[in-house]
Amino acid sequence: MEYVYAAMLLHKAGKGITEDAMEKVLTATGVAVDKGLVKATVSALKDVDIEKVISEAAIVQAAPAAAATSSTTEKKGAPKVEEKKVTEEEAAAGLGALFG
Repeated sequence: MEYVYAAMLLHKAGKGITEDAMEKVLTATGVAVDKGLVKATVSALKDVDIEKVISEAAIVQAAPAAAATSSTTEKKGAPKVEEKKVTEEEAAAGLGALFG
């Protein structure tokens, strides 16, 4: 994760996300640098519009907060919707999708 953070820091500073720059940032923070991971991170971010990704992530994060705010400002007489409780088995099955 620190490799992504280093790339975001370089982007925010207006610097190019290069292998050399990432190695310098990681070394400065005391991280043992894995040159293979640096190379893979730089390669993966080569054609990514980081500003677009950040703005899309902000929109996704803001949506649940907006929904929570609107639900707390509803009238008292409005019927309440019950949330479906997920069993441990259902949660575990959902986690399986993350790994293949």
